[in-house]
Amino acid sequence: QVQLVESGGGLVQAGDSLRLSCAASGLTFMHSAMGWFRQAPGKEREFVATISWTGNTINYADSVKGRFTISRDNTKNTAYLQMNSLKPEDTAVYYCAASSFPTVYQGAYQYWGQGTQVTVSS
Repeated sequence: QVQLVESGGGLVQAGDSLRLSCAASGLTFMHSAMGWFRQAPGKEREFVATISWTGNTINYADSVKGRFTISRDNTKNTAYLQMNSLKPEDTAVYYCAASSFPTVYQGAYQYWGQGTQVTVSS
């Protein structure tokens, strides 16, 4: 049984930082690309970042480039999303997901976590 469990969300002020973690089990993490997505209230879920299993391929949404960093530790079966200079518009539920290749397309991700809430106050 595949499980992706996000953690690290919370309530912060604009300009603060947070690091989200995604602990994976039940899948071959070392051969899985990982992605982060987010869904703000009243909006559709959107792509945030993705990383290949080697870490050599990384892609970000334009809205988070230069502020967010995706990474992974294959020895810990964990992916991370370091979020700096947070803005109120970053407020959303953040989801991690696993795919066989790094992509911005949600439909390519076979497994999803339950999400973690990030709230940024102004």
